[in-house]
Formats: sequence, C-alpha cells, structure tokens
Amino acid sequence: MKISPGVLAPPHEILNPDEWRARGRAQRHEVPRSSHAEWDPPPERPDPVTLLEQQAKTRVSDLVPIRYGRMLTSPFAYYRGAAAPMAWDLAHTPSTDLKVQCCGDAHLLNFGMFAAPDRHLVFDVNDFDETLPAPFDWDVKRLAASIAVAARDNGCDDKEAHKAVRHCVSYYRQQMARFAQMRFLEIWYSRIDVDEMTRIFDALQPKRAVRRRQRDIKKAHQRTSLAAMTKFCSRVEGEFRIRPDHPVIVRFPIERNPGMLDELRSAIAEYQATLDPDPHEVLSRYYFGDFARKVVGVGSVGTEAFILLLMGDRDDEPLFLQLKEAQESVLEPFAGSIDCDHEGERVVRGQRLMQAAHDPFLGWTRGIAMDGEPSRDYYVRQLRDMKGSMNVPAMDSSQLSYYGQLCGWALARGHARTGRASMIAGYLGSKQSFDHAVADFAISYADQNQRDYQVLVDAVAAGRIQAVQGL
Repeated sequence: MKISPGVLAPPHEILNPDEWRARGRAQRHEVPRSSHAEWDPPPERPDPVTLLEQQAKTRVSDLVPIRYGRMLTSPFAYYRGAAAPMAWDLAHTPSTDLKVQCCGDAHLLNFGMFAAPDRHLVFDVNDFDETLPAPFDWDVKRLAASIAVAARDNGCDDKEAHKAVRHCVSYYRQQMARFAQMRFLEIWYSRIDVDEMTRIFDALQPKRAVRRRQRDIKKAHQRTSLAAMTKFCSRVEGEFRIRPDHPVIVRFPIERNPGMLDELRSAIAEYQATLDPDPHEVLSRYYFGDFARKVVGVGSVGTEAFILLLMGDRDDEPLFLQLKEAQESVLEPFAGSIDCDHEGERVVRGQRLMQAAHDPFLGWTRGIAMDGEPSRDYYVRQLRDMKGSMNVPAMDSSQLSYYGQLCGWALARGHARTGRASMIAGYLGSKQSFDHAVADFAISYADQNQRDYQVLVDAVAAGRIQAVQGL
C-alpha cells in the first residue's frame, strides 16, 4: 500500500493557507504577472504546418485530409486543431512553476454539459486528450486566446474581444480566490450544476441569449444512446446495424471477420478490468450489436475512433461506447512525461482528477489494430450521455463574455482540485494585473493564429498538403 508524502509529513512541515499564498506571491518576482502579456514569436519558432505534418505521421493517412479540411473552415476551426503549435508557443512564453493537472487544450468548445451519475446536468471541461501536469497559466492562455479568435470570427472588434477575455480571466481569478478559502474536500466535491449556472447567468443576459441556451440544454437532454441509435442505425434482418457514411462512418462487417471480433473481445475485456464493479456489472447485461469507425472533432481527426453498439434485452435499450485513440500529449515535449505507460490511462487519470462528476464507463484499453498496424492505446467512454455544448458561433461579444466567465469558473475548479488554490490565488492577487496581461496576450495570439491559418491555406493551395472539405 502506497502512502503519499503528504500523509507522512509531520505537523511542523505542513504550511497553512497564508504561507501557501506567500509562496504564490513570491512567484511574481520570478514571473511578473505583467509578463504574461508577451507574445513575440521567436526566430526559431517552427513552421506550424510542419508541426501538423509531424502529427499526421502517427495518424490514419486517409483521414488526415479531412482534418485539414475541417481546420480550413475558419481561423477558430484552425485554432481547435492547432494545439501542438500553441503548446510550443506556450512553452516559450513566461510561465510559472505553479503546476496543476492541465486540460492541455482548453478552448471554448472543449467545455460543455453532460450527465453526472445522478443524472443531473453539469458543466465542466470535457476534453482531455492532451491532459498533463503543467503550469496553470498555459491552460488559462489557451482558453483566453480561443475567446479572442472566436470573437473575431463572430464579427467582434478587438476592443470587445479584449473585454470578453478580461471577464473570463477575472472570473477565473475570483473563483480561485474563493476556492482558496474553502476546505479541500469542499473543493473536491464541488461541481457546476447547469441549474445553478442558468440561475446565475440567465438573469444577466438578454432574452434571446437565454432562449438559445435553453435550446442548448434541451438538446443535451435529448442526446442519449437511444437517440443515437435512431440517428446512426438501421434495422437489417431483425438486427440493428450502424449505417455507413463513408468516409466519416465506416462499418466493419464483423460477422464476416471472426478475427476482428476476437480482437474486439480482448480489448473490451481489458477495458472492463479498468472499471469499478458497478459499471462492470451494468456492462454484463449487454451484448455485442455492431462496430464502426467514426471520425470526430477537428484536432482529433486522423486518430482512430470507433463506436461500439451494445444492446440490452429490449430493442429500446442500446448503449453506445466510443473507443478513442490516445496519443502522446502535445504538452509532453515541454512539460515532461508522467509515470504512465498507457496514453489512454493518462487521459482517464486526468479526466478523473479534473472533473467532479465523470462518466462511470470511463476506462482504457489497448488493441484494435487495423490493416496490420501496431496496436494503439484507447480510452473508452459513452458516446452520448446528455452531452451538449453551447452555440459559440452564434454568440455576440456580451454572450462570449458570460460564456467565458463560465469556462473560467470550470477551469479554476479543475485546477483547484489538482493544485494549491491558495498558492495560485496568492500569485494572481486581488487586482486585475493578470487579467489585463492575459487579455493582451490573447489579442496578440489571435494575430498569430490568423497568420498560421493563412500558412495552412497557402500550403493547401500550393499542393503541399491535401485537404478534403465538407465532411
């Protein structure tokens, strides 16, 4: 049995909250809060398309053009897929030593709603492909810059974008100060219920924005495995089969390929061993229905992703699981690795640490190699369990401000669970120095993102890379 050093520390070695705050304030001498405004690309900065091409080497080659095509949609779509170039950039900006479990890709569309195990909707960070321990400010800057890029995409000027970013960072700072006053177990069990979220924010917004959010919430309630079966499946000879939609959904006829079925059985058995006893028992009530590759997201396109249809005793009792490949985090070359030899386990660990309520079917496995390729690491989760996101492209500057505050709240809560809230709050302080600095960075980085987006556009036009749009 392992006991952490904290448990063994004698009382005189334990710091009180004021001492942790003092340590955080001391960080300002090494990394002044105003220094976070800096963004001046160094001469040795890699070409962003080169970094994307390096990522493509480990991905499914026939899907990579879809990834580039989705990134071409807009500068914000490019930003969603460009976590790797920004990881390099963040590592070459002033950074604190205040480490937390970082999301690693904390942009606006990687926050959203989902069902907690008690079936209440909660709001939180919901993408952990790049999660790793790293300086808290990397996540804050990634989120902040996403607001500036989205604001421009939505027709806002830079003054409005700067204000929206400031509101987000200020709320992160204020919430961190609040968490610093709480007992740690209170932080650990805290969560953002959607009912509470709407009570706080709906009173401050125009009726049209409230109605839009209510539609988003209603849509999330309707995103279930049963609805997914209606959307993705047809009944063939009395059995439910996933409908192909090449190349986004490719069905593998396992009934004619017993070797693949054996490999899938092995992968699922390994996955089940990573679950707690109660979801393991739930899965014992389901049997295999069908299996298909399904392309998802923007930045993830090209990594393997499958959907697995499981059926219960009734025709209206499906359970969809998603098996999503996990590769090395884009932060690892700069933040270092962790004691984990399975990338799917790394993702699951990070998600369980940052989320107060997580999918009980969250686990990991290895295998499912296609076309003779080496086996890959996967994490497994429910495909749809009342998951929903806010309609960011429809937001004006005031709505982006409120939504940014909500994301800042969720990010602060995740960081407070995995770092020292008192220490981070001590560094941030009660004034707006950090808020303004990060907002300045966000505007400068939105300029950088626009330049990088144009590099991708030019690379496609020159035939350097191939892109398939509209998928």
